[in-house]
Amino acid sequence: RAQVQQEALLETTEGTGINISCSHPKIQTSYSIYWYRQFPGRGPELLVSAHQGFRELPDIAGRLSVSADRLSSALWLGRPRRGDAAVYYCALGD
Repeated sequence: RAQVQQEALLETTEGTGINISCSHPKIQTSYSIYWYRQFPGRGPELLVSAHQGFRELPDIAGRLSVSADRLSSALWLGRPRRGDAAVYYCALGD
């Protein structure tokens, strides 16, 4: 079974970009990478999915990047605001 690893806690100041990384060393070839965020008292919200490369996320001034070997990915939030404070998850799936 594929597993992912993420930092337990990341902090930044408002307007200072932050990189949220995810390691998935046992990813299968067919899997895509999914990133979600969850606000308190609400269900997870899908932000983006990708198989490889980069995906721009203009709605949150961010970008998803997947490493060339697909063993890791990172969600970059370029101008985070207080309203972006949430739990961010990565996941793998077909």
